[in-house]
Amino acid sequence: PAHPCQGSSSPLPGSLPPLQPLPRLRFLIACPFQSLLGAAQGAGSAPRRGWREFSAAGRTDSGVRGPSPSSCWGPAPAAIRAGGRSPPPSQAAWSSVPAPGRSWEGRRQSRAVPPRPHSLSAAALGAVRAGRAEMAQCVTKVELSISCENLIDKDVGSKSDPLCVLLQNVGGDQWAELDRTEKIKNCQKPEFSKKLLIDYYFEKVQKLKFGVYDIDNKSYDLNDDDYLGGVECTLGQIVSSKTLTRPLELKKGKPAGKGTITISAEEIKDTRIVSLEIEAQNLDKKDFLGKSDPFLEFYKPSDGGKWQLVYRSEVIKNNLNPCWRKFSVPLQTFCGGDFNKPIKVHCTDYDSDGSHDLIGSFETNLSQLQKAGGSSPVEFECIHPGKKQKKKSYKNSGIVRIKSCKIETEYSFLDYVMGGCQINFTVGIDFTGSNGDPKSPDSLHYISPNGINEYLTAIWSVGNVVQDYDTDKLFPAFGFGAQVPPNWQVSHEFALNFNPNNPYCQGIQGIVDAYRQALPQVRLYGPTNFSPIINHVARFAAQSAQQGTAAQYFVLLIITDGEITDLDQTRQAIVNASKLPMSVIIVGVGNADFKAMEFLDGDDGVLKSLTGEPAVRDIVQFVPFRQFLNAPREALSQTVLAEVPKQLVSYYKMQGWAPVKLPGAKQE
Repeated sequence: PAHPCQGSSSPLPGSLPPLQPLPRLRFLIACPFQSLLGAAQGAGSAPRRGWREFSAAGRTDSGVRGPSPSSCWGPAPAAIRAGGRSPPPSQAAWSSVPAPGRSWEGRRQSRAVPPRPHSLSAAALGAVRAGRAEMAQCVTKVELSISCENLIDKDVGSKSDPLCVLLQNVGGDQWAELDRTEKIKNCQKPEFSKKLLIDYYFEKVQKLKFGVYDIDNKSYDLNDDDYLGGVECTLGQIVSSKTLTRPLELKKGKPAGKGTITISAEEIKDTRIVSLEIEAQNLDKKDFLGKSDPFLEFYKPSDGGKWQLVYRSEVIKNNLNPCWRKFSVPLQTFCGGDFNKPIKVHCTDYDSDGSHDLIGSFETNLSQLQKAGGSSPVEFECIHPGKKQKKKSYKNSGIVRIKSCKIETEYSFLDYVMGGCQINFTVGIDFTGSNGDPKSPDSLHYISPNGINEYLTAIWSVGNVVQDYDTDKLFPAFGFGAQVPPNWQVSHEFALNFNPNNPYCQGIQGIVDAYRQALPQVRLYGPTNFSPIINHVARFAAQSAQQGTAAQYFVLLIITDGEITDLDQTRQAIVNASKLPMSVIIVGVGNADFKAMEFLDGDDGVLKSLTGEPAVRDIVQFVPFRQFLNAPREALSQTVLAEVPKQLVSYYKMQGWAPVKLPGAKQE
């Protein structure tokens, strides 16, 4: 079915500075986890199983419970600070390689994947629990609601199709996109239903920029869309005002006509969600040559006395007895946690020109909605005020039936990881001939006199973060696309240490050493096939999924020069892997055309196999290394790990699996 709000997104053109990718994370993960690992390792760790034993038995390391998603990490307790992280390689050559900044003071920039939990000593565990009280107050989540009025009209013969994008200043003139709303067709007074979530820090000035665009195509990229205006402010200004209205500007000092933007803030304190299943019967016919194209809108009263949009459904075309798909809304968003707060529901006929016609409306509250369930739906008459006033015989304009209304717990990434989920990283390195002869200075595998190349820099920059989140720091590492000894057959999943029974490398330094030693022993060849190594990791993910618990998640990091040759097979491998507890991160090195990688990323739409089968989740994150050569040191690692938390949560939510060990605050 069609939808009145169709999303689109990309880096911003025009008057806004070029963007640098940044994670779209909705939570904070900071450095105490690294020291926690030190304490855990000091308590002793179980020996790593062999590769074959691992494949048969899986991983069963124990985990610790963590705080609620709304809490954050402050300074580490003294008992934990002693852990620290392993130092970088000792070679002088590495002194010039940027390593992600992970200091306590920089906890806000340290948005990455937490470590796999491990057994802690009683002293360390006690220190963690004791430290939570001081950690809990430093950050909270804020939900931003966006609406605009009097937008300038850029479309000929129709109104603009606006979308609002949120950016945050990450230093100097650098801005990074955090989130964006849906697109609303033919509307100069949009009220966006998608809320924008952001972490709020009292002690930091968080500079924000809101940009409104007229979307004329399906591309995620905004460079070819018309800029309708923007505004800069701080999150503190929004929070202190609660509702902030500002004039839109095309550039500083130049108003965007009479356009304004209104931003409302609300603190998110509740992680529960409201899940609803709704249908309607005998709705009024609104279209001259058809029936009606109904959609639903839910509103709650705001502090200012106005009704604030909290959810908008999809459109059901040409149907007077529609059944909308099941949807979920955060409880805080839906009614502010107040089960008796009035909720107004509009049932409306969609028109492509934006002149939607009200079919009818009714008021209720969550307490009433909750009575629905099983074979006992709750019914509401859809009343059109104008018709009711004109016709004495008027009864209603249809019946809306609430088939099901449930309050459910929505678990966060931290809930899963700290509840015992093991995150298993695997690394794959491209050894194909398109990289060039390693002896030539033009080769991506050429090791310069100072001891580095783009592969090594990428391995270290990304791996320096990854190793902090793997308890034993043993990484399976593979190469692909080379002829390997002794038979010189082309392999697309050979162990980097040439030990197929135990392909683990000790830490990132171990991967670096194995890479250096493997380079002169193999012949760069081809083709560049991704599917074998994706399928390799997927086999372990599939075995883990059979356990039926949120115990293990797999992340494959592929570093490549980008000239993929088995695109169709890789598409199928990714579609298959999207059904498994698995994510794929691709870092592209060199100056190749990465269009195939961007296609696999799926940001412009759902990735499909050659047969048309769609991926059930977006599990691929592509990052071109060249965009980060002059970026802040933490930018690459932030972007590489940006999607993993959301992908992990989406998988377990799809399966309906709670964390192995429920956090204390969420136990029944």
